[in-house]
Amino acid sequence: MDGGDRRGVNMEQTVNDLVQESKLLEAYYNDIVAKESVLHRLYEESHSSFEAIRGLSSESETLSLVPLGIGVYVKSVIYPIEKVLVNIGAGVVVEKKKDDAVNFIEQRIKEFELATKQLSTQKQQISHRMMEIQNTVNAYVGQMRSHDESPHSHSH
Repeated sequence: MDGGDRRGVNMEQTVNDLVQESKLLEAYYNDIVAKESVLHRLYEESHSSFEAIRGLSSESETLSLVPLGIGVYVKSVIYPIEKVLVNIGAGVVVEKKKDDAVNFIEQRIKEFELATKQLSTQKQQISHRMMEIQNTVNAYVGQMRSHDESPHSHSH
């Protein structure tokens, strides 16, 4: 095997390695997109909860619609509230004063915003690396083609 053949084999191995890395990065990218979707839903839900709890009165009854599922609601009356039940994670529910619950929700919203920014940064880094890989693979493939088409590489 001469030096040119070895270089071609090494380039081919490098291209294969880069393609494998690209596939892993694509899977990771898709995972991040799925996480972003979940975070977006949690963010929206938190915002809705924030607005709803702020709208509840401590002095008078509040008319409301309670969802039963699949778009079915019943009218309900929410009595004046001073405390609400809050799921703090791992299935643990605690009673909190209305203001404390509002603060808790605000904190969760900030956490979701931070996590979303971090995921966005990771997505940008992955996209950048995938573009680098694509450019490198294209360059190697171009070199391998020109090597295959060069007149001294054909034997007669």
